[in-house]
Amino acid sequence: MSLFNFPAGTKINICVIGDMMLDHYINGSCDRISPEAPVQVVDIRNETYSLGGAGNVLNNLQAFGCHGSIIGICGNDDASEVMKQELLKASPAFYHLVKDDTRRTTIKSRVIVNRHQLIRLDKEDKVYCTDTVAQNIIDIFKSKAAEIDVLIISDYCKGVLSPYLAKRLLDISNANQIITIVDSKHKDLSQYKGATIIKPNKKEAALASGVNIVNDDTLEEACKRIAEVTDCATVVVTLSEDGMAIYHENRLTKIPTKAIEVFDVTGAGDTVIAALGFALANNLSVKEACNFANHAAAVVVAKFGSAVASLNEINNL
Repeated sequence: MSLFNFPAGTKINICVIGDMMLDHYINGSCDRISPEAPVQVVDIRNETYSLGGAGNVLNNLQAFGCHGSIIGICGNDDASEVMKQELLKASPAFYHLVKDDTRRTTIKSRVIVNRHQLIRLDKEDKVYCTDTVAQNIIDIFKSKAAEIDVLIISDYCKGVLSPYLAKRLLDISNANQIITIVDSKHKDLSQYKGATIIKPNKKEAALASGVNIVNDDTLEEACKRIAEVTDCATVVVTLSEDGMAIYHENRLTKIPTKAIEVFDVTGAGDTVIAALGFALANNLSVKEACNFANHAAAVVVAKFGSAVASLNEINNL
């Protein structure tokens, strides 16, 4: 019998807003050192692109069988066309890319040889978007709010989630009873006051709370401070090999990891917030949703790169 059964045919509407990126993989082989400098020479076999950042959250939602939607920013450049093509492949319920002439489309280029990453090259602009660009996103989200069950905010600190935008997204969500899940790398989480769930990892929780997390007592104190700053209902902290912590109704609960093998943790946080959103939209409790997310993360960390987990893979675990 399957561990997780979700009702077939249920219309779940989950929208992702945040920092969209292109993951660019340059795959090749290497058997010599350059005569120009003591560096490896890579013979390129192929190059691939995939959605990263907030786009990877969308990919995870699609893997669960949920046709999510996404709103983000791109530059007015060639890379934006590649991003658009990747979005079309993902087939979201809807998507909107706001073009910002002042920034480049974010690209993470990785050179891979024999499944080992030699180097990563980042092309990005981290300044906050203007209020004009933010208002474009706000208007789109507001027009769709009545049909959205969950909003996932994916904040990689690349400039999309300005304080102006964050506040208005949460105001619209709360006015429409939309569940909000925030995954942010910001040290100051006060701009997310009023969110339903805040989901940092252990390092992010320590930075945001100012608490050095060394045991369960300090972990609970960190969660408590984050909850006070954001006035959120729940804080979920991913603890890598130690599983996950849930701070809900002033009580800390820990669940152990389900991972059997850890190969690559890239994108695991994206999987967790997608799984939380999907489970809560299907009316699971917070603890049940975290259990589902914990299983989903265990599947993706056993894969290479920003991977996704299907319901079959999760249940087979």
